[in-house]
Amino acid sequence: MDIPPFLHHEVLGNELLDYLLAGLILLLGAVLNRLLSGLLSRALFRLGKRYTAGVSEAELRELQIRPLRTVLFLGTLFLAFNVLRYPAPPAPAPEPGLKLLLLGTFHLGVILALTWVVLRLVDFALLVVRRRAELTATAGGDAAPLRVGQQFLPFAKDLLKVFVVIIGALIALGQVFGVNVAALIGGLGIGGLAVALAAKDSLENLFASFTIFLDQPFAVGDLVTAGDVSGTVEKIGFRSTRLRTAEKSYLTVPNKSLIDKPLDNLSLRTARRVGFTLVFDQETTSAQLRAIVEEAVAAIRAHPLVTPDVQMKFVGITPQGLEVSVQYFVETSSYDEYLDVKEALNYRLIETVEHQGGSFADTTPPMARR
Repeated sequence: MDIPPFLHHEVLGNELLDYLLAGLILLLGAVLNRLLSGLLSRALFRLGKRYTAGVSEAELRELQIRPLRTVLFLGTLFLAFNVLRYPAPPAPAPEPGLKLLLLGTFHLGVILALTWVVLRLVDFALLVVRRRAELTATAGGDAAPLRVGQQFLPFAKDLLKVFVVIIGALIALGQVFGVNVAALIGGLGIGGLAVALAAKDSLENLFASFTIFLDQPFAVGDLVTAGDVSGTVEKIGFRSTRLRTAEKSYLTVPNKSLIDKPLDNLSLRTARRVGFTLVFDQETTSAQLRAIVEEAVAAIRAHPLVTPDVQMKFVGITPQGLEVSVQYFVETSSYDEYLDVKEALNYRLIETVEHQGGSFADTTPPMARR
């Protein structure tokens, strides 16, 4: 087939035919991009299928489809611009400056896109680990891997991503900007002491995070108290741990603060203590008081969530009245359930006092009654 003569007309050093060919490559790449990215995503899933129990191909596709399409788009751009000729450089230059600029931009784009792909693969790999732990726990197996996974996986994901980004940045510096990476790393070694001193607090928090993962004093979902800070752990990161307080605020606590202070993991309690003092008026007789104590102890012990070691003792006689100390333990790790048991037994105590004809003393200070 004869090529129309006007297609041989040159514009900026290239024939119209060259521009047409570049446009056809871009068009073909755009048409095939969706198909090829889907095939690549499916191939990646099948390569690791035996290790991806609990994770679907659709989840990998959702993570990888955009990075893969970006890589294929950059490949299409390279093929399209490679058919074009560029203005001749001055005599000393070996390559056209515009071509070198475009090649450098292309290489940088490819490195960034491939780094994006690897970051999404890290997300997928850790998703597989978490799902496998969930399946093991659901099937009645050991729940410890799930507990460790909830605590360690977010930290591991952040750590791996930092390494991937650093490696990608070093490759870009060496391949695109011509930096001597080996010399750069050596220079960082010389300045490492200054950097360490400048980032002293950050390094302390980083080491504290490793201590948390090794000792495992708490995990995601635990209710903890450290000093005057209390809340439910939602995330353990490089530098800090995030807590959801009882007021539903989002509190960020440096990891160093959590390991430097005595930490109480309330979620690991086998029972929760209830302790208070009842004060009866002077008109309550000894027989009534003894009957109240006996009936109340029996009622408290009868509750299915209360341990047998119930204590209710007549501990003092004061001008305000007769003091009876009450102490028992509720076997639950749920704070809401603890409050429900405490409320039910408080009602039962009032009913016992009413049944035995006793009455509580008025402990309001005389000045406050006026």
